[in-house]
Formats: sequence, structure tokens, C-alpha cells
Amino acid sequence: QVQLVESRGGLVQPGGSLRLSCVVSGRTLSSLAMGWFRQAPGKERELVAKINWSGSSQYYRSSVKDRFTISRDNAKNTVYLQMNSLKPEDTAIYFCAAARSGSASDYSWAYDYWGQGTQVTVST
Repeated sequence: QVQLVESRGGLVQPGGSLRLSCVVSGRTLSSLAMGWFRQAPGKERELVAKINWSGSSQYYRSSVKDRFTISRDNAKNTVYLQMNSLKPEDTAIYFCAAARSGSASDYSWAYDYWGQGTQVTVST
């Protein structure tokens, strides 16, 4: 059984940084493409960043580009999302997701496994 467990989020001041991690068990991470999604209250779930199975290709939504970095350590079965220069509009529940296809998609329906989500709040 594949499980994804995100690290705890938290409350961060605007301009601050936070790193989320997602540990994958039950399947070798190198066989999976990974994505980070987020969902704010009253809004649809949206892709934040994605990375292919090898880590050679990443994609970021425009609003987080140059502030967020997605990375993976296949040896540790862990994916990371480094978030810098956080803004109040980054407040959301963040989810990591895994796709068996190995090719990261923009669409949530293309992902086979999901973490439970972790709350990130950016506020003074």
C-alpha cells in the first residue's frame, strides 16, 4: 500500500520561508512523478509544482515561480517543497501527490496517490 506523509506546515509571517517534505512508502519513489497541490478555502485545488521521476524536469505555476523549489531525493523516498518569500495568498492546505506514470501532469486526476494535506498559513 502506497502512503504519502507530508510534514507539518505551520504559521509563517509574510516574507518568511518554510520547507515541506513528503515521505513516500510502499513504492520506490524513482518510479513516480510527483506534484505539490494546494487548496485555499472556497477555491479549487491547484497545481503548485511538479517534478518528473528523475528530477530532470520541474514546473511551477507562475505565482510561485522564483519563490518555490520542488526537489526529490529518491534515495530517501522524499520530495520537498521549499517555499521562500511567502505571501498571504499562499495560505492553503498543501498536498503532495504521486503518479505511477512517471510523467508529471498538471491535473489532479492524473495522480494516483495523495497525502493527507498540511496547513500553511501566511499571516502576521
